[in-house]
Amino acid sequence: MAQKPIAKVIHLYGKIGVAILECLASIEVGQMVHFKGHTTDFQQEIKSMQYEHEAITKAKKGQQVGVKVDQDVREGDEVYPIEE
Repeated sequence: MAQKPIAKVIHLYGKIGVAILECLASIEVGQMVHFKGHTTDFQQEIKSMQYEHEAITKAKKGQQVGVKVDQDVREGDEVYPIEE
């Protein structure tokens, strides 16, 4: 069965390297994820996350959160969990 995305990129602040994600499932700081899209394909650990300008450690389905990204992403890119 194909893996389901846990988030979708809805905006990128390129100058500060922050992506706004719409959570389709819960996401936690420290979690390894895979950003995948038409020209995007990389893995990284979620090092920090913000909701309404406040640092959080876990995001719930339906929240829109800011996440620091190691590389550029594009609107519409999907985020998948990496199983340990």
